Amino acid sequence: MQDGLQAARRARWAVAAMFMANGFVMGAWAPQIPLLMPRHQVTESVLGLLILVLGIGAVSAMLFAGRLINRHGGRRVLSLFSLALVPVLPMVVFSPNLWVLALFMAVFGAMAGCMDVAMNAQAVEIERRLDRAIMSSSHGFWSLGGFVGGSAGSYVIAYWGSEVQSLMTAAVVAVLVLSAMPFLLPAAPVAQPEPEAGAQAVGIAHPQLFPRDFHVWLLGFLALFAMVPEGAVLDWAAIYLQKE
Repeated sequence: MQDGLQAARRARWAVAAMFMANGFVMGAWAPQIPLLMPRHQVTESVLGLLILVLGIGAVSAMLFAGRLINRHGGRRVLSLFSLALVPVLPMVVFSPNLWVLALFMAVFGAMAGCMDVAMNAQAVEIERRLDRAIMSSSHGFWSLGGFVGGSAGSYVIAYWGSEVQSLMTAAVVAVLVLSAMPFLLPAAPVAQPEPEAGAQAVGIAHPQLFPRDFHVWLLGFLALFAMVPEGAVLDWAAIYLQKE
């Protein structure tokens, strides 16, 4: 019992590091956004479409993240997508043309979105083990990571350039992720109930991709409407500050 409690306490700080790593990437991404227009000779409308591609990649991947967690366990999924997030900012920055950039933007969104779902699921599991709330403080670590990533990233870009900033961001995120991975809770996959006789024939044996409960949809739309303005501020604030 005591060993389990100690493991949960270690996992609490491990998941905080994961939240900080995710926030650090998003914060470091913000000062890179205005540089995409002169680098690829695109207008603000095209940049808006590229940012939309990032969002579509994130939302599309989030639809399947829960299934992956149920099947493979939260620790494995979080470890996989947090490692996959490490190289995405350099991939975006070093994109040779607009089409490759659009592809890497979608990958960026997908990796960040799946990591987001997995680290929140890990935080929920830790809350259950510790019997106390940690979700608010975990998201506080995300904000802290975003602040540090944005501030430090802007400084590095000003003195050493965007390429160096993207590589340094990848290095910092790799250190955070690799340090946290061994201490995550090895939550077992969620067991699916056995289908009743004849259930396979009527098509109810498999879990649904989309929920049927109205309240789940309501919460989902509330989260979506909260994320849209947050993302708009993050993505366009750097351009606004550059102009003003």
